[in-house]
Amino acid sequence: MSWFLPRASIHIDRAGMRDVDALAAIHEQSFERAWGPEEFAALLAQDNAICLAARRTGVTGMRRTVGFVLLRLAADEAEILTVAVLPASRGRGTGRRLIEEALRILYREHVGAVFLEVDEDNAPAVSLYRGLGFVEVGRRPAYYGQGADASCALVMRLQLR
Repeated sequence: MSWFLPRASIHIDRAGMRDVDALAAIHEQSFERAWGPEEFAALLAQDNAICLAARRTGVTGMRRTVGFVLLRLAADEAEILTVAVLPASRGRGTGRRLIEEALRILYREHVGAVFLEVDEDNAPAVSLYRGLGFVEVGRRPAYYGQGADASCALVMRLQLR
């Protein structure tokens, strides 16, 4: 008789107020300027905000939030406010899956274009966005950091319609 455990899997669903602590913890591990639970609660309370969470179901069946994407809609446009994945879960396609699901939702909502800002020095993120079809439409000099270490924010857009 052979024993096996099912593989861990990732499921994406809507995040809500119950998730603000987990979202803040993931954000803190991903960015220098972390957003707290209160900031996430304020954003999620907005009618035009959408937050998707990537939840990893382990071999024991326990679910853990390992990443998220937070968006805001305005008329026929949307902005990806932030995307974060726990360091231990990066490089496995979780960020891509989150953004792809967000784009599907935005398309169904008849959104014409999606914008985001990304640190030009964040090569994995820039590569991901370009691979999904985002193009650079602007730059914000010295947006991230201070002094000589400051880097530009790339403003990127994806035309959906």
